[in-house]
Amino acid sequence: MSTQLYHQSTLFSEHGIRRIGVILVDGYALISLAATVEPLRAANILSKTKLYDFTFIAAEGDRAQSSIGIAFDVIEMRSAPVDFDMVFLVAGGNPILYENVELGRYLKRLARQNVPLGGISGAPAILARYGLMRHRRFTIHWEHFESLREMSQDFNLEKSLYVIDRDRYTSAGGTGTLDLLINIISKNHGRVLALQVSDWFMHTETRLSEAPQKAGLEQKYNIHHPAALAAVELMHNNLADRLTLAEIADRAHISARQLNRIFAETLGMSVMEFYRDISLDRAVQLLQQTVLPISEVALATGFSNASHFTRIFQSRFETTPKAMRVAARSVPFNNERA
Repeated sequence: MSTQLYHQSTLFSEHGIRRIGVILVDGYALISLAATVEPLRAANILSKTKLYDFTFIAAEGDRAQSSIGIAFDVIEMRSAPVDFDMVFLVAGGNPILYENVELGRYLKRLARQNVPLGGISGAPAILARYGLMRHRRFTIHWEHFESLREMSQDFNLEKSLYVIDRDRYTSAGGTGTLDLLINIISKNHGRVLALQVSDWFMHTETRLSEAPQKAGLEQKYNIHHPAALAAVELMHNNLADRLTLAEIADRAHISARQLNRIFAETLGMSVMEFYRDISLDRAVQLLQQTVLPISEVALATGFSNASHFTRIFQSRFETTPKAMRVAARSVPFNNERA
């Protein structure tokens, strides 16, 4: 399926029109693209004025394929201009491992021209890779957050829906991008138009940037006992430096026996079995999204050594960490990430 997107360069010289570049990395999610450009298109319609004009650019070649296979005909990056008022990079898939030297050069060229840059969903990882988030606060889709943080402790990451830091605009993707764009419209054209755009999409409550990216632990695990919730949070926050059952229970202000009973009744497993499973889930993310050695993945998820980690990993997933990593590398970049 192919859809033609037109680049109307004649509009660029008209007064008051903001020129928006949108770079698409194969595997981007349609919801991320739509949430980036549709609010701006709605602003054009509702204001009865051409406020924004778009240029769609492929990170590779002259076509950009979404995560569900829809491909757009766009302009090639080598012929793309740099006279933009803002450029958004939209990416999904596994952005931490994505490499594109030409894209890096083009983004740096835009930065030298003082063009504000935006990163949507996984794209902030690409901006960070090329040094474009240095000394900037930013966010990224929750699925990539911990893996990106493992790559460098210098990244100023925040678990927010979106972050605006001077000339960098980042969104965790999904509907959070809609909140970011409504904020941008409000800054550019006032709150009245921003509210009209929000209503246009029946988005009746625009969220603050620091709003959470996903449901809380209570909703995720269907746990309502306050001590059990405290225990779950403790385990999530202490994967590398593993706590004992006694330490967890003590910090959650409950007996170990009672805590195990709540976990058995609610989750069908003991506290330490739950701890092991969330550690292994984290290990899977690191294996698939980073190039950390398996020994470092083991240590980052609370296992004393690689052999112990491999044995526990294989008992749950019926494959080795190495085999899972190899299998993940064989999957094309354009998968389903938001």
